[in-house]
Amino acid sequence: MNIGNIGKMMQQARKMQENLKKMQEELAASEVSGEAGGGMVRVTMGGDRVVRRVEIAPALWREQDKDLLEDLVAAAMNAALRALDELTQEKQKQAMGGLPLPPGFSL
Repeated sequence: MNIGNIGKMMQQARKMQENLKKMQEELAASEVSGEAGGGMVRVTMGGDRVVRRVEIAPALWREQDKDLLEDLVAAAMNAALRALDELTQEKQKQAMGGLPLPPGFSL
């Protein structure tokens, strides 16, 4: 390997590092939502995995079914987490320039 190749690799590594930092900032500023019960429960979560809002339809309150409400809130939170995972994977692919991450590696 010659000096030119090493310099090029270092430039690529710096660019990738910049892309990863930008990706993390974009994720932190993003929001995703998850729904359950046909939209009767909606959870909005930030890219930092903090729940920012929980919306429950008035009709669900009238049901007075505690178990149903708990199940729907849990399902909506899980849906929001899945949406965040998908967004994270998409942003990682963009930041890595399409290079695949090794299995089990996460940013």
